[in-house]
Amino acid sequence: MQITGNHQMAWIVRHNDESVREGYIRNGGKEVKLFTSAIKAFQCNNRIVMAQRKHLDDFLRGTIIGRLECGLTQMEVSEELGIAQSIISRLWQRFQDDGNVSRCYSTGRPRVTTPNEDRYLAVTAKRNRRSTASDLSRQLSSATGTTVSRQTVYRRLGPIGLYARRPFRCVPLTATHCRLRLAWSREHALWTPQQWSCVMFSDESRFS
Repeated sequence: MQITGNHQMAWIVRHNDESVREGYIRNGGKEVKLFTSAIKAFQCNNRIVMAQRKHLDDFLRGTIIGRLECGLTQMEVSEELGIAQSIISRLWQRFQDDGNVSRCYSTGRPRVTTPNEDRYLAVTAKRNRRSTASDLSRQLSSATGTTVSRQTVYRRLGPIGLYARRPFRCVPLTATHCRLRLAWSREHALWTPQQWSCVMFSDESRFS
């Protein structure tokens, strides 16, 4: 860290450097008293660097344990490696408990439903295609006692190809229907209003 004061440039030296006393900096070949504000800024900068560090690799974990076994204190190891003392304390406590310092990888949250309950949801959804996710959730809860959300039902039915669909309000048209309708439209395209007045549209048609 670079300090500017009295139009001079100086560099902060770590406290474990025996050639410079604590609270002083080296300026050329001399020791200069360091202001308290500069010391606080240096400590704050160290904390920022520690906060930016993420997971420790296995080599660094072994280095920390080796330093502690050699007799160094946790604070000395923290200052030497630039790692928070709380991290070193937890790592040392874990090493004393089970002798392992490798990182534990989490497998994530366990599944709420069992494979049998997943099959129950699939069979129930296939039997009644108009059932909603809320209906399936209530049926599963009443049958097995397991309570799940609608999103869980979506995730269980998605891999087997069952998704939410809106029911058709009319019969879907086939290629034959489209061809016949087009022919009928071309045949009656030039009809006059008098000719259309003789046609009665029933209430079943959606365009009347």
